[in-house]
Amino acid sequence: MTTQTPDSPPSVRQVAHERTFHGDTVTDEYAWLADKENPETVAYLEAENAWTDGATAHLAGLRDTLFSEIKSRTKETDLTVPSRKGGFWYYTRTVEGQQYGIHCRVAVRPGETDPPSAEGPVPGEEVLLDGNALAEGKDFFALGTFDVSPDGTRLAYSTDFEGDERFTLKIKDLRTGEVFPDEVPDTSYGTAWSADGSVLFYITVDEAWRPYRVWRHTVGRAAADDVVIFEEPDERFWVGVDLTRSEKFIIVEAGSKITSEVRIIPAETPTADPILVAPREQGVEYSIEHHGHRLLILHNKDAEDFALSYTSADAPGDWVELIPHEPGTRLESVDAFTRHIVVSQRRDGLTGLRVMVDGSTDSYEMEFPEPLYSVGLAGNPEYDTSSVRISYTSMVTPDAVYDVDLITRTMTLRKQRPVLGGYNPGDYEQFREWAIADDGTRVPISIVARKGVKRDGAAVLYGYGSYETSIDPYFSIARLSLLDRGVVFAIAHIRGGGEMGRRWYEEGKLLAKKNTFTDFIACARQLVRGRWTSADRLVARGGSAGGLLVGAVANLAPDDFAGIVAQVPFVDPLTSILDPSLPLTVTEWEEWGNPIESADVYSYMKSYSPYENVAKLAYPKILAMTSLNDTRVLYHEPAKWIARLRATAPDGDYLLKTEMGAGHGGPSGRYDAWKEEAFVNAWTLDVLGVTTP
Repeated sequence: MTTQTPDSPPSVRQVAHERTFHGDTVTDEYAWLADKENPETVAYLEAENAWTDGATAHLAGLRDTLFSEIKSRTKETDLTVPSRKGGFWYYTRTVEGQQYGIHCRVAVRPGETDPPSAEGPVPGEEVLLDGNALAEGKDFFALGTFDVSPDGTRLAYSTDFEGDERFTLKIKDLRTGEVFPDEVPDTSYGTAWSADGSVLFYITVDEAWRPYRVWRHTVGRAAADDVVIFEEPDERFWVGVDLTRSEKFIIVEAGSKITSEVRIIPAETPTADPILVAPREQGVEYSIEHHGHRLLILHNKDAEDFALSYTSADAPGDWVELIPHEPGTRLESVDAFTRHIVVSQRRDGLTGLRVMVDGSTDSYEMEFPEPLYSVGLAGNPEYDTSSVRISYTSMVTPDAVYDVDLITRTMTLRKQRPVLGGYNPGDYEQFREWAIADDGTRVPISIVARKGVKRDGAAVLYGYGSYETSIDPYFSIARLSLLDRGVVFAIAHIRGGGEMGRRWYEEGKLLAKKNTFTDFIACARQLVRGRWTSADRLVARGGSAGGLLVGAVANLAPDDFAGIVAQVPFVDPLTSILDPSLPLTVTEWEEWGNPIESADVYSYMKSYSPYENVAKLAYPKILAMTSLNDTRVLYHEPAKWIARLRATAPDGDYLLKTEMGAGHGGPSGRYDAWKEEAFVNAWTLDVLGVTTP
């Protein structure tokens, strides 16, 4: 059977739908697309997919080539570096031809100190969970939690087969392989075991899909017997639950965007009432880590870039300072081990690790050789240890895993991501440049290119700039296909992110949000000024809140870009934030402002919303990608955006691609994800005019 290729973009009817706030009435002619159950909505999305398929049919060969390049450079049968926990090494392995990871463990042999090394199954391994078996017959599969009990006898895991992040929680007996019948539907991320593994704590959500209740479940009993041990009524706050590395305390945390509150439960007495560490104080964030007789407290009370204090673990009270606040050095997290404390921090736009020896305030910082890099702790479940595992990467260095002896400071390379086909990092170069924003702020840009690449060529500029999320330098196998074709790749470390500390975030949120967009434009213009590229050979790319970024930029500076890739883009933020019934909305008011209560916030958000500001402009080419089951950025935002772009600026080239069975992260299988990346990169190369096969 052959499929007819449409000869024109799909048409979509307009239905007047009025919205009035603060005396301002707006007509949203595509609001009806929010009805996911309407067959006309689905038909429209499918028609857009057909149009996109036809419009990109000439790229099929290039897509196949790019997919093959990703696949040929990736070691398909492989395993992660095993992490020790108790008497086992835990790891995940992949098998050529299979979409999902296989979660395994193997017993530690007598006298064994180094993790086993293998490409395939480790002799004596026990398969705990096979994602491929669970996903069989499903279009989508994701794990929400994977949590082995402290005694190693039980596994809590949860599955999602739709992409809507609604997980079914199950418990497996690792001694018998039996899955207990007491499963729990509609759970969220996060679980914590009691010390003896008889009790499991988990989280459920409210109607707006906000994690708000922590439950206590006794293994072997029906879910109907479970007990709510904490409920958060304030809709700004999410709850989380975890077990400390020491396995001494269950942590129950409630947090909004700017305020947090923590309770603890002794893991040996899971039925005890939660103990409050410190009452919430508006604008004060803190987190805790258990360390011997004390609780370490990372906080921002009178410390914009955070400080580290401690209090008694037995009777939490006053905080005693351990690391004072140092403006410009952002303390991001703290990890405790029996004799050491490791603090993850960032300074001057780069991540770092600071080590403290127990009983001393002296510390040292780990040193790394490259001018641009990303480093962090990775896979450290064991509390009683004098070594830690770290991950290290840069824009030219494939991800590496090291074990670091905290006493001798010796680093042992355990594994570096293999890049098949003879990859040589010396063939590539990375650079740090600085753009000057409209208000004079210096904005860092990380750049990677093939050595000797012709300047004033093609480039991609990636950005995010929200939630204090930092997009640090990273390595990408898929990106090599762009670099080897002469494309320069750059990351704009714009305000709203956390690259330069807490103030960097504060200056890119709420009524300062436009700094995010103008910073990105300044970075684009710096790339042109530095002769890396030209406006007609530059593509902007962003996803989620980064999709809002590139959507806003398309309105503000359409002449500065040849193309825009907007993945699961938050392009109708005002409409969404005005609806408290939608997932995430109320919790987002501390990030964007509350346009329901504030006319100033309403006006400000309306002034930058991509959907609200579509105009009769000469837009760059736009590729918008979304997923029907996304619960974070609903599919109708990009669908409405593309429809309005076509109606308002009909001479533009706009494409909408909707995954009809996925969520916020797109396709779930690794091969499907590679195909999606090949699709994006093929479109990007086409827009950039790069004709190299």
